Amino acid sequence: MPYVELKPGETQDALLKRFRKQIAKDGILSTVRRKRWYVSKSELRRIQKKKAIRRARRKQRKLMQD
Repeated sequence: MPYVELKPGETQDALLKRFRKQIAKDGILSTVRRKRWYVSKSELRRIQKKKAIRRARRKQRKLMQD
């Protein structure tokens, strides 16, 4: 659980900014977004396969340009 303490002379905005950085670093938001809806294993595999194909196509296009 991320925890930040108010440093002497620190503003609330700076404290909030540090807290948000800590949340992002720990990957909490991405985990929450990922677990927001249930995705079956077969659906997850299908999505991952689609992403892999897109990555391969982008890589291939980049190699063709160079």
